[in-house]
Amino acid sequence: MARITLHTELFEYDSAVRNDHPVICGVDEAGRGPLAGDVYAAAVILPEGLTINYLNDSKKISEKRREMLYDEIIEKAQAYCIATASVEEIDRLNILQATMLAMKRAVEGLGVVPDMALIDGNRIPELSCEASYVIKGDATSASISAASVLAKVSRDRYMKQLAEEYPEYCFEQHKGYGTKLHYEMLEKYGISPVHRRSFLKKLAEV
Repeated sequence: MARITLHTELFEYDSAVRNDHPVICGVDEAGRGPLAGDVYAAAVILPEGLTINYLNDSKKISEKRREMLYDEIIEKAQAYCIATASVEEIDRLNILQATMLAMKRAVEGLGVVPDMALIDGNRIPELSCEASYVIKGDATSASISAASVLAKVSRDRYMKQLAEEYPEYCFEQHKGYGTKLHYEMLEKYGISPVHRRSFLKKLAEV
């Protein structure tokens, strides 16, 4: 039996939303949980009628597949924008508010004004357009799934760049998440300028 690679329900969800809001954008973030690095967000407007094989929640797709989807989404999207909030903003505002800020920047950076923004999760950033949150949106909406891929791939590439600047922390392996290896490197080398001090208060006090 042939493997089904097109998650049609994701595109059907978006089609239903377009009945009332012809231009929709999906919005998702990557990097809320890590101990280091900026938080990323992406906003994507897919053309009506477009389908993309293998598109799904980015966490359910291999890194190699995500890289391929990244290129396809950028090529075929009607509009997209990838934005960030910095480590400094995360520490100053808190991670939730910094994530909302990155999402706001992504939507406002689109070259097309959407009629509706579909936001992954259960919170909505302050936007000038109508918006609705979608719990587990990256497994529900094709537009949010596309945004999750762009945000995830962009952040992973950024963490690999940080790994070249700070090789001692092995960012290319754990992408900044709080793994055993990461904590061992923190104990050995201390907090770097790209670590979120608000996430490492005990270490920051040393």
